[in-house]
Amino acid sequence: MSDVTPEPESSENSDDELKRKFREALERKKLAQTDSAAGGPGRGSAKIHGSHGPVGGKRSFRRKSG
Repeated sequence: MSDVTPEPESSENSDDELKRKFREALERKKLAQTDSAAGGPGRGSAKIHGSHGPVGGKRSFRRKSG
């Protein structure tokens, strides 16, 4: 059994440091996303536009004979 016990202050400091790093990383991520979206066309930053073509009219169904 040792007389050395971990200090709660150092644990709190490391938790605060970790939270600060995560917040900074999140802010950088948000800035990167808004910067990339701002440069795109007005419709948004999606890579595929109009994946479904225009409807070619009403579809007719025919009964199979035979």
